[in-house]
Amino acid sequence: MTGGAGYIGSHAVFALQQAGYNVLILDNLVYGHKDLVDQVLKAELIEGSTLDQALLKSIFNQRQIDAVMHFAAYTYVGESVTNPSKYYESNVVGTLRLLDAMVEAGVKNFVFSSTCATYGMPQALPITETHPQNPINPYGMTKLMVEHILTDYDKAYDLRSVRFRYFNAAGAHPDGLLGEDHNPESHLIPLVLQTALGLRESISIFGTDYPTPDGTCVRDYIHVCDLADAHILGLEYLLNGGESTVFNLGNGNGFSVREVIDAAVRVTGRTIPVVETGRRPGDSSELVGSSQRAREVLGWNPKYSDIDTILAHAWQWHQHRHG
Repeated sequence: MTGGAGYIGSHAVFALQQAGYNVLILDNLVYGHKDLVDQVLKAELIEGSTLDQALLKSIFNQRQIDAVMHFAAYTYVGESVTNPSKYYESNVVGTLRLLDAMVEAGVKNFVFSSTCATYGMPQALPITETHPQNPINPYGMTKLMVEHILTDYDKAYDLRSVRFRYFNAAGAHPDGLLGEDHNPESHLIPLVLQTALGLRESISIFGTDYPTPDGTCVRDYIHVCDLADAHILGLEYLLNGGESTVFNLGNGNGFSVREVIDAAVRVTGRTIPVVETGRRPGDSSELVGSSQRAREVLGWNPKYSDIDTILAHAWQWHQHRHG
């Protein structure tokens, strides 16, 4: 697994271990956390990059690998606009080198972390897998490029893939030992909880005049443990002979920025100062995905769809990590 020391990757490692799989992590630790791998996951970690062809070749030569889950990527939308070279190199070239190493080693099963950012501005809600893909930033474009590459690699090399287009990953493991810890942090829920902890003075609401019930942006938050469960189902789908395909992973419900902040106040019992400011360029008013296909084909059944539960798990983690 690449990126297994990161936020979503670490939860997937834990879920795979619980399901009886042996997991090898490749992570460059730019954003991953070695302490969580060592202390919580207790998994084998190789520190390195998917851009390192020699390293990839040695890994596949020395190990019996049945499948690859690819989480490693740069994911900051704003940074992708100001530094697209970094994103195309890591997210596209790095993935190509990984896929080529798999082809050379005869590994046929690939589970890919894609994103709802490949859709761009929604033309209809909820967004289904057949929605047109028109990314509005280089990050989304890199993920879409990899999706096209995977289609071609299936035809040419019989490398089968499941592509998961995530909506907003959120929450933390219910035991409080794994969670979200980015630096810099750009996601709403951790920023709100850091404000509740007193680590930030306030939380900003970017835009209060959107055509939504309370004027703030609406997003689809999916619990990270539900994401991890979907990856196991996707892996088993491939191992059982499933053909290459794509699935949205979302809650199917949207929560506004104000609703998330109000839920955080309920969960934490603390005052959370809010600063209202103007819209950010590129923000759509509402992003909600349909994950009906994942439910029907994979039998995926998210356990933690309630926003208060998502926040309660995240709050427990943030108190443990930063309190």
